[in-house]
Amino acid sequence: MRVTRPMLALTGAVAALALAGCGSGGDGEDRVPATATGSLEHLAAEAKCEPDMQTDADTIRQALCKKGGEKYVLATFATDRGQREWLNSAKDYGGYYLVGRKWVAVGEERTVTALRGTLGGTMEEGSEHMNPGGSHNRGGHHG
Repeated sequence: MRVTRPMLALTGAVAALALAGCGSGGDGEDRVPATATGSLEHLAAEAKCEPDMQTDADTIRQALCKKGGEKYVLATFATDRGQREWLNSAKDYGGYYLVGRKWVAVGEERTVTALRGTLGGTMEEGSEHMNPGGSHNRGGHHG
């Protein structure tokens, strides 16, 4: 991977935020790497996942991945706008979302928190109006 000035600036910004004490500092939050980028296959390889492709369209590519005994959805998007529209719709189903540039991982909180240690990104949480006993992986739809 070639290092460019924007990548160095992003890394510097992440380091400055970590040094400034952003976040709670618990559960290894202060050791979040720079946010990964690339194709679904590249992100899956970084996360040590063999993606089980579910959707392969021009606007979204979506696969199921496993981490230990847990599953999560990994999706990549053609545009930032498409990603945000998908997230806005998917978050109505609850769940936990690890968000990077043009990609999202959706799953249980502990799964995506652990994945954040590999892929970086920011954590987002879906709405809690859904029945907590219901399906935990509904965020994988492509609304």
